[in-house]
Amino acid sequence: MGVNRLRTKLVLVFLAATLLPLAAILWMSSALMSRSLSFVSTGDAGALASSLEQVGREYYRQARQQLRTDVDSGRPDPQRLAASSRGSWPAALQNFWDGTEAERFILSEPDGDRLYFAVRRGQELWLYTKTLDGVRMGDVTRQIREARARSGDLRQRDLPRGFTLALVLSSAVIWAFSLAVVFYMSIRISRPIQQLTTGLGQLAAGRFETRLGATGHDEVGVAIEAFNRTAGQLEQNRDRLVYLTQVASWQLLARKMAHELKNSLTPIRLTVEEIAARQSSAGPEFFERAAAIVVDEVTSLERRVRAFSEFAAEPEAHPSRLDLNAIVRERVGFLRGAHPGIAYRVDASEDEPGGWADGDQVKGILTNLLENAAEAAGDGGVVLAATGRAGSDTVVEVHDSGPGVSEEARRRLFEPSISFKKRGMGLGLAISRKNALLAGGDLVLVEGRLGGAGFRLMIPSSERATP
Repeated sequence: MGVNRLRTKLVLVFLAATLLPLAAILWMSSALMSRSLSFVSTGDAGALASSLEQVGREYYRQARQQLRTDVDSGRPDPQRLAASSRGSWPAALQNFWDGTEAERFILSEPDGDRLYFAVRRGQELWLYTKTLDGVRMGDVTRQIREARARSGDLRQRDLPRGFTLALVLSSAVIWAFSLAVVFYMSIRISRPIQQLTTGLGQLAAGRFETRLGATGHDEVGVAIEAFNRTAGQLEQNRDRLVYLTQVASWQLLARKMAHELKNSLTPIRLTVEEIAARQSSAGPEFFERAAAIVVDEVTSLERRVRAFSEFAAEPEAHPSRLDLNAIVRERVGFLRGAHPGIAYRVDASEDEPGGWADGDQVKGILTNLLENAAEAAGDGGVVLAATGRAGSDTVVEVHDSGPGVSEEARRRLFEPSISFKKRGMGLGLAISRKNALLAGGDLVLVEGRLGGAGFRLMIPSSERATP
């Protein structure tokens, strides 16, 4: 709804920014056009035709009067045409002879550049001629007729109104096209903003996995990229917070379990030790064997209790600058003797990756990862330890050539569990990830390079706030 309001505002701004100037332009153009067309108005064209007609009539009248005066004075000699030859006369002379008039003025055909004065004399036609000094009355008549026709045509067309209508129509078409372009651009502009608004709403609802498609490199595109980065960080922080919350619950459970087990195991151990101390003559070997078995089992249970206690404890961390290449080589060298059947490989980064964390915690995490890798690889297997960087973090990866991690195990890989294997408590990975998170990094499962499992330990490369 908010984006629709933004689109409406863009369209309204366009309307306000164009309608007022458009109205002013139309008014000014119409006024200027009317003023310009006034110089060639239809009234002027008609007056010009009338004036031309008056001049022509006056010249024709004077020419007739001059010719009559000359005839009356006897100066020009007439051309005498016998009535018997009337078949060869021009049509105008034949019409005159067939009429009843005694005399008539006739213009020559077709140009009308000469004036004839025809007079009846018995059976003869006397024809007096006068030139019009190059004036062609036929052309004058035709021009007057064309001027009158043009004046009437202009009067019918109403040029100012036609030009104004054409201007309005063309302006309306251009404005409508511009409005369509602005509406299209408003949709292009508002659509990514609408996506961003929807994404923010989903993010506020807790759906941190929301991602938006990039739309470009403009301000909106930069905002969408920032949104995606923020959503990714929030999702990662949420997962870490959830895990730490689960760890806190597991720690409380571990404390309660340790307390209950200790309350039960302490009297058992003391009683068994007293039985062993008071051996009877009836069966000392039996009592010794039974006492040894019970004490051994009790010791095993106490060892598990200590593991839970360590998991529940929050040791004080002392972060410092670390040389991870040196730590990895030291841990591999330490464990190589304990696993002679394992081929250890170290891929140390050349830029000497350093980290900022508690050295003992990092050594403990690496020891656990390397031990697990050796156990998974088995005799003849390969374990790879590699160092490097990933963004602002320093990473250490441990890979093995074992069978890998099943899909079911992936879902509960970092959850603490009770393991009754002789050399495992089921808490190593949970404790390792907890310590990595407390150091400001993380411990995650990655694709194995050697066909088996792969783990990546990430710790800050410089001092920063920890969660």
